[in-house]
Amino acid sequence: MQGGVEEKSETGGRDASKAAASKSDAPPHKLHASTPTLSAPVTAHPPPLPPLPTLPLRSSASASACSRNRAAAAASASAWFLPQAASPPRASVSLPIPAARGGAVHSSPSLGACRVGGGGWANRRRFSLLRDIAENSHRMLEGQSCLISRSLPSSCDQESRLAYMTYHLLEITRSKRVSDYGSIASVNRNFHSLVRSGELYKERRQLGIAEHWVYFSCNVQEWEAYDPYRSRWMTLPKMPHNECFMCSDKESLAVGTELLVFGKEILSHIVLSYSILTNSWLPGVDMNAPRCLFGSASFGEKAIVAGGMDAQGRVLRSAELYNSETKRWITLPCMNKARRMCSGVFMNGKFYVIGGMASNTEVLTCGEEYDLEKGTWRVIENMSEGLNGASGAPPLVAVVENELYAAQYAGKLVRKYNIKDNTWTTLGELPERPEAVNGWGIAFRGCGERLLVIGGPRVMGGGMIELHSWIPREGPLRWNMIGSKPSGNFVYNCAVMGC
Repeated sequence: MQGGVEEKSETGGRDASKAAASKSDAPPHKLHASTPTLSAPVTAHPPPLPPLPTLPLRSSASASACSRNRAAAAASASAWFLPQAASPPRASVSLPIPAARGGAVHSSPSLGACRVGGGGWANRRRFSLLRDIAENSHRMLEGQSCLISRSLPSSCDQESRLAYMTYHLLEITRSKRVSDYGSIASVNRNFHSLVRSGELYKERRQLGIAEHWVYFSCNVQEWEAYDPYRSRWMTLPKMPHNECFMCSDKESLAVGTELLVFGKEILSHIVLSYSILTNSWLPGVDMNAPRCLFGSASFGEKAIVAGGMDAQGRVLRSAELYNSETKRWITLPCMNKARRMCSGVFMNGKFYVIGGMASNTEVLTCGEEYDLEKGTWRVIENMSEGLNGASGAPPLVAVVENELYAAQYAGKLVRKYNIKDNTWTTLGELPERPEAVNGWGIAFRGCGERLLVIGGPRVMGGGMIELHSWIPREGPLRWNMIGSKPSGNFVYNCAVMGC
């Protein structure tokens, strides 16, 4: 679940007058860098799971049986995390088996019913279900319900269900490409609660597993998500209406299982949070020092924002760390230089803020490195030289497997950073079709092992949004278009979520 270190990708809506100065058909809101993701290394498959014990039910056993159930569940989990541990003994009672049709889990009259007795048929049926869910989850419950689904009843004993859930959780989290947790949530109320609690995502994070989705907005209140590995699209619920998202800057940041969108009102700021656990928008938690036009990046359940501008228009040196599990912001030491319209990335376990502007006229070419262990900032001179355009758009930067890349939009070039000597090497060109206005209107993101360019050509009355991908480990720069859809606007905001 840990996975994506996301670089800052606020392709956020900027004041339309800025883009209009450089191109007449510029978008009403400009793109600036939201939060791309640096993928943490994915661990090897864990050892095979021990056989699932069939557990006695309260209806046919005394309270002492419940203690045995808890012990068996603990032993099952222990045997998985510690392969040398002995497998727990088998009991003789089967567990609930939902009906499965066409690769998906459906409601049926027998859902949650328990079969007491020998257990041979039940064991075969149970393991068949586990295998089907693990292997066919990508075909289950397509669309918005793929992340959360309905609650269904279960009449089985609580202790047996918890033991079953423990084993099933460990089995499911062994897969690196599991996004359809709706198929698990639909089994019964307990599985539904388990998915909504986020525990499955915590398990995935501990195993070093991450699945990446790209979230982007081409309309001020509408968001879509795209799975680049399965070419799946999902439309998010509309954001709650707020005038600040219609006519001013907004930033986006994906962290943990949340998509945060930041907006600026006349004298204050607003934060909205979309949760993949509930498929809904809620008010987010305000920063200690609210801001806009900041640089940001996320790694797992944590994110850092740095710089930006407060409600009074002052350029900031301050930085904050957000924990999506505790929903708290922690103030960090200040940077050496105040900056706004900058970009952020995580690389090699450290946070970098790159470029930006110190004032309306002063463009910064230096970057700063924040050491999370020491709590200190270090200035890196000329880190972003040549990456900023005259419009002052945030540098288009992305990290893939701890390597930093940049899109030089003036020359339509892709460059790679050499951290040892603080230099950039040109690798090739950006895709031909994505169109930008001085750095606004396209997204440049790290998405697991991929580098993505998101944008598209504009024509009278419409256009296309295209997603182009390159996997650096596979060889020299060569872009492949992996997805597209009609759109009449530029990309206003974009963020990559890895969980």
